[in-house]
Parts: sequence; C-alpha cells; structure tokens
Amino acid sequence: MKDKKMIRIKILKPKNCCVAIVLLFLVAGCQPKVYLMPTPAALQTGEHDPFARNPELEETNRVVVAYATNRMGVGPEDDRKYITLFDGYLRLGTAQIRIGSVNKTWKDIYSLSTSRERQSDIRLDLEAAKELAELNSAAPIDELSPEARLFFEGLNEALDRSLDKDLILYVHGANNNFYRASAQAAQFHHFTGRNSVVLFYAWPSAESFLRYAVDVNNAGRTVPVFSRLLELLGRYTKARHIDILAYSAGAQVVSPALALLRENHASENIGELKQQLRLGEVYFAAPDVDFKVFLENLATYIDLPQNVTLTVNPDDTVLALAAMHHNVSRAGSPDPDELSAEETRWVIDASRKMPLDILWITAETIPDMSSGSHSFWYSHPWVSTDVLIQFLFQARPAERGLVPYEEADGVRLWYFPADYPEQSSQAINRLKEERR
Repeated sequence: MKDKKMIRIKILKPKNCCVAIVLLFLVAGCQPKVYLMPTPAALQTGEHDPFARNPELEETNRVVVAYATNRMGVGPEDDRKYITLFDGYLRLGTAQIRIGSVNKTWKDIYSLSTSRERQSDIRLDLEAAKELAELNSAAPIDELSPEARLFFEGLNEALDRSLDKDLILYVHGANNNFYRASAQAAQFHHFTGRNSVVLFYAWPSAESFLRYAVDVNNAGRTVPVFSRLLELLGRYTKARHIDILAYSAGAQVVSPALALLRENHASENIGELKQQLRLGEVYFAAPDVDFKVFLENLATYIDLPQNVTLTVNPDDTVLALAAMHHNVSRAGSPDPDELSAEETRWVIDASRKMPLDILWITAETIPDMSSGSHSFWYSHPWVSTDVLIQFLFQARPAERGLVPYEEADGVRLWYFPADYPEQSSQAINRLKEERR
C-alpha cells in the first residue's frame, strides 16, 4: 500500500381513463437505458471461458432471469408492467431480456462478451415480464398457492440444469425501475457464463433522484416482505446456498431484513436455522445505508450467512450526496469518527475474526477507475472479475488474489494489487482445480 493516510475512511460532508393515464405515467418514467457492462478482466484474455463450461448453454442473445417484486403490477400477466407504487404482496415471475438488436447472433454476443474493446455500446432491452404467481407476504409460510409452488419448482429445475447450484439474489439501488433491475440481473447472469441461476428483487423505487426520500420510505416498508422471501427461498428451493448481491440503497432493504429474520427466529437453534435458510455470500456493493445502523444490523445476523462482504470507496460521490441527505455517513463510505470505542473494537474483531471482509475500492489502487465511482462492482473489469470469482467459487479474498492491509487501529482491509489480472487468473486455475 502507498500510505496509511490513504486508508483513512472519509466522507464528503385501472378502471377509468384518468387512472389509466396516471398508471401509464408511473410505468414510463425517464430511466436511461442499460448497456452491456465492460467485459470482466478474467474473460478478456481467452484463458478463462465460462461459456465453454456451460453444458446447457443456449446460444442466443436472449437471457431469462427470475424476479420477485412488491411493486404493483398492471397489464396482462404475460407482459406485465410494474409501477412505482408499494404493495405488500409478492409477485413472482420471469423476465426475458435481449442483448443487442434482434439481429445480433450468439456469435456476435459471444465476441462482444469476451473482448477488451468494443466499437459501440450494446443495449439491453426488456422484452417481456411474465407474472407467474402472487402471494400475500404476511400469510403463513405453509400457505402457498399452486401457482407459487410451480414458480419455485421452476427455480429448482433451473438449478438442476445449472453448473452452479447456488441461487444468486440481486437487489437494486435507488432511482431504478423494473427494467433497469432486470437488465442488471441479466448481464450478471450472462457473465457467469449463464452458469448461475439469478433472481432479482424489484422493490418500489420512485425512479427519480428528486424522489430519493420516497425510495428511503419504500425501502423501509419493503423490509418484512423481503425477509419473508428469504424464508420462502430457504423452504421451497433446493439451492445449495442463497447468495445476495445488494447494490447501493438495496442495502436499506437487505441489511435490516437480515436482522429482522434473525430476530424473528431468535429462539431457534442457530445451526438448524442456518440449514433452513442456507445463506451463503452476502455482498454489499457501495451500500447506501447508515453506517452505524449497518453495523447494528450486522451484529444481529452475522452468525447466519457464510460470509459478508462490505465494499468501501471513500470518494464515492453518490454516497457523499446521500450522506448529506441523511446527515450521517454511509456504510459504503463510512466515517469511523461516528463510532464509539466499543463499536470500533467490534469492527476490528469482525474484520479479523468474524465472517466479514472489507474491500478497499479506490482509484489509488485500481487503475482507470473513476475516483468517485459508485458503480464499480460492474463497471470496472477488475472488480466485476472479483465479484464473479467470489460468487462462483464461494472464495475468500486471499483465494481470489486480493491482498490484506491492516490499519493502525487493527481493522483489516483487502485491496487489489497492481498485478491483479495475473493474480486473479492464477486464482481461478487454483480454485477450479480444488473444486474439480
């Protein structure tokens, strides 16, 4: 590492015409399009090809991912639209996303997905969302409709066909509509070599930076709904592990939901509860959640998952604005001065003795990354490579080629070494051999 000063975490202080028109406005929004993320570094050299490892690969530019949402839905069930209004019901289905134009062949998509440079951006489009089931999230977990059972059976069939037996659950951030959430989940699934089963959770974001306060409110209201989804996945799927990737304000759903889940089962044997829920990797990418609240939640549920990852970019410009809104730092760009001596000791112990990895994501150690980046987990080829290795191999930082650094106060961080592409390539070879 360069200098200890660099490590100092910081922040910058529908039954009538009128109803139909309102619903169409809520559906439309003004969201920018999603374009295929840069090719992860591990896929750029040709040495590692996850697509070649997929025995069930469908050579098409269409990608299908599962979804769960507590957004209110409108329109036909085979072409559902989801608006910004909160609902206590869980709606389950599948979304089909197209990569590139209708004329793009698999050969085109494969070439673009394994190349370092692209001549143009490749847009992702949501072709259709097919709602398969609806259930009351407050109903007893044993009361499952035939349609909901068929949805979970479909997930299990996909897991049977998949090389990766884990279920990856993606939770989007603020200022997102259903389309953007589906596209992000689809491209993550795509770059696993389509070897993983991915389900995304679309909570009712208001889809506008100007309505961030609405997002915060809806994220809080979504917590018990998402907590019940985790119980349902543990009960009705055969996933080896249920992994969670929470991005930005998605942490405002996931973090308290995990704490609520643990509190609701406080009287149960922890070993049996872990077997029921089978939580694997819980990855917080640039989490937009109060730093102290995040730690309080973490202390409640840290004995549930296999591992928790916290990514920190001290210069994250989006989290700097969020900190100004909340008047406290965010977990993805935390201010350690907000902690008491006891809380600081807990963080030190958690980073060294508990299943918590803190990744230091900064332009000072990662070349060609914007210093204020908030989207680094998918927009930078090094970080996206590390995310894929972690989820596909359930691997710890040292196994993935990252390097530890211990702060003066004892907190252990992990950072990307200058030769990370070579280190990660060697790590993939080792992990494949160990898990063969």
